[in-house]
Formats: sequence, structure tokens, C-alpha cells
Amino acid sequence: MIYPNRIKIQQISNKNLNQPITICGWIRTLRAQKTFAFIEVNDGSTLSGLQVIADESVPDYQELLSKLTTGSSIAIEGTLVESQGKNQKWEVRAEKITLIGSCPTENYPLQKKRHSFEFLRSIAHLRPRTNTQGAVTRVRNALAYATHKFFQERNFLYVHTPIITCADAEGGGQQFTVTTLDLEKVAQKQTELDFSQDFFNRRAFLTVSGQLNGEVYACALSDIYTFGPTFRAENSHTSRHLSEFWMIEPEIAFADLEDDMKLAQDYLQYVLRHLLENCAEDIAFFDRLISKGLLERLNHVVNSPFEHITYTKAIELLQKAERKFEYPVQWGCDLQSEHERYLCEDLFKQPVIISDYPKGIKAFYMRANDDQKTVAAMDVLVPQIGEIIGGSQREERLDMLEQKIIEHNLDPEEYSWYTDLRRYGSVPHAGFGVGFERLILFATGMENIRDVIPFPRYPNHAEF
Repeated sequence: MIYPNRIKIQQISNKNLNQPITICGWIRTLRAQKTFAFIEVNDGSTLSGLQVIADESVPDYQELLSKLTTGSSIAIEGTLVESQGKNQKWEVRAEKITLIGSCPTENYPLQKKRHSFEFLRSIAHLRPRTNTQGAVTRVRNALAYATHKFFQERNFLYVHTPIITCADAEGGGQQFTVTTLDLEKVAQKQTELDFSQDFFNRRAFLTVSGQLNGEVYACALSDIYTFGPTFRAENSHTSRHLSEFWMIEPEIAFADLEDDMKLAQDYLQYVLRHLLENCAEDIAFFDRLISKGLLERLNHVVNSPFEHITYTKAIELLQKAERKFEYPVQWGCDLQSEHERYLCEDLFKQPVIISDYPKGIKAFYMRANDDQKTVAAMDVLVPQIGEIIGGSQREERLDMLEQKIIEHNLDPEEYSWYTDLRRYGSVPHAGFGVGFERLILFATGMENIRDVIPFPRYPNHAEF
């Protein structure tokens, strides 16, 4: 081991005081005098760096100091002592400093204290070294851990659904085609793609959702969840869309829409509570510098009951609103972000679950209600974001599902395996999807979804 006694900054506690300590990290700031220097080191384990005090007792102090720059990686061996300063609890009195990796200042892109998020996207390989991206990553990690913890504590099985699929879960969504055909030859011959000659002997896509595959396992093993990457070839340039993003999708058997809505509320409150308890420093950072009032919003969602209304009631309330919306409101329209945010931010001032949407604006697999005009679907709305969870009770009646497949102009043969779930031992079941990056947007107050995923993929951008 290179540094067997190394400790991460996050792990430092009072028991380390006045004890030998070794830390490794990257220099954030360096203030050097002739006989001593203050070096702030961060190793990514926490937002706060650790101040290191070095003086001429450090071997080769002057020569070493001439080589240390912002961004350099170093190892410090010394003693942890109580800090005399106001902004930190501890500091390290260095006894030995080892320069691991130098960082030339003349072309290092992160010399400035503040950079625009747009600029940082252009150097996605270096932006994790910034405070904001480090905090986003720790929040992302905490929410992922809490997600698994929530479902595992409730005896859900974690199922890995395929990334390559031949089915469209959205029933007409825009998908990326997966092929090994020589597209240059096809273009030269000016012929259509012959997918019978392709790798899978048929047309295949990157998945837009693991839901349909998840239903297969829920209809055999009861409660399951998926958590993985999904892809949409939508040519959207908004701050809420990505071409590659992660989805959390539970499926519960022997359950209806009421069960689904309860699970969604429990999930959201659980993971946000976990975040508040385990990432307090990072949330305070976002509250202070990114989105004022964030901490209050998160606590409000965690501790408030969710309002439940139907889509029809929501339309009535929006039509009565003393506000002019950019998008007109009428029964049958798809609710826009401005409508959703008005309901949860201005009208109810709490999270809102809307249920029973018109069948014409929802996917083919959603269970038809008795009125034959609406389906057993629901969306969870939160402040600043609008929809953060979308789900439904699935259509478990074979005849109704087959009829819907035809109504949506889908090929019944392509979905024969899906209808088989209703043909052999069908059960009422339900589920929902959480766009993981949207959840992180809400949890951090960040404005652009491209800044809450490590390597953003969107139209005209697929670097690193």
C-alpha cells in the first residue's frame, strides 16, 4: 500500500487530535510566506478542505514550495491539532509533504474561483474538482444509496433490466437504434436498412424504460425495482432533458393505484430525509450559494402530507386561477410545468399527487378507469420542478390491453410476450418511474439537468 495510514478528511474526528495523521488530496489554495505556508487540501470526501500548516521544519521546504500549485496532488504526514482560526475545527501541522502530481498553472483551466456551469460542461473531465460538482456528486451518491436502502428494507428485489430492447415502453417514443450494419455502404447503395441482416436479426433500440421488463419479474416475484440508465432520442435542448439519464422504476404486484401513490410518497420522503441527515454540509452549501430556501423546501416535502386531487379537479382549479398561463388549460391537455408548479407552490403550498388522467395523453399500458375516459395514472408534483414521479396501475385485463395496443397503432406480435403476462396468471399491479437527475435537481436547487449527471449526453454533445 502506498499510504497505509491515510485517512479521508470526512473520517477525521476528535480521536485523531494530537495523533500522527496522513492525508492525500489536491491543493485548493496556497498562501506562502518565506518561512511558513497555509495549504488547503481537499480529497473529495467532504465539501470542506483541511488546512495544512507547513514551515521550514518540513524537509526541502523551499524547493517543495516552489513546485506546489493549485491543483497539485500531495500527501501530507503530520499531526492533527485544534485550529486557531475561526473557519475550521482542525488543522494539520505538516512534518512531511510529498508532491505526487504537479499541476502547471499556465494552462490549468480551474485557476479562477468561479466558473460558469456552461464552461465547466466543456471540461467535464475536470469539473468534479469544483465545490459545486463535488457536492452534486455526494448528493447523487447519497440519494442512490438511500434508494437501494428504501427498497431493500421493504423486501423488494433489485432486477437488472436490459439496456438493449426491441420494445418501446412509451408506445411511440423516440429511440436510439442499435445496429452493427455498415451505414456507409447502406448510404452509398441508397437502400433501406435490412435489419434481418443485423446483429439481432431485427431492429433493436436503447431502452427508454425498464418498466415492461420489470413487470415480467413483478408478475412472478411480487415486488421489484430497477435502477439504471435509459435513453431518449428526443431533440430537446431544454434544461430539463437529457439523452441519457437514470431511472428508478419499482413494480408492485397485487396492488392498485392507491398502493402506488403511497409508495411514491413514502419513497420521496425517505430519500430526502436520508439526504438531510447525511449531507447537511452540502445542502447548506446549495442553500447558501445556489438556491435560497432549498433547505426549507426539502424539509417541507419531508414533513408535509401530500395533497391528492384528480386531473379533472386540477383543470377546474387551473381554469379558476387568477393568473394567465402561457399554455391554455382545458380538459384533455397535457399539464405543463407552469401548471404543475402553480398547484404545488401557489395553490396548495405542498407536494401534490394528481391522478386519473385522460387516456388520450397517457401510455397504452395504463389501466382504464370505469368511465372509459381516464386511466389510473398519477404524477407527483413538487415545488421548483413540477412532476418528479410518474406512475400508474398497469392494465391487467387481457382484452383491454389487446384493445389498447391496437388503438395505439402498435404491432400486437411485438407485444405478445407482454400480453402473455395477462394470459397466464394475471394480477393487479402498479409502478412508477423517478427520473433520478430530476430528483437531484430538486434536492440541490441546481437549474440545469446537465449539471447533475457526471457526463451529460444531449443533442450535439457526447464527449468524454
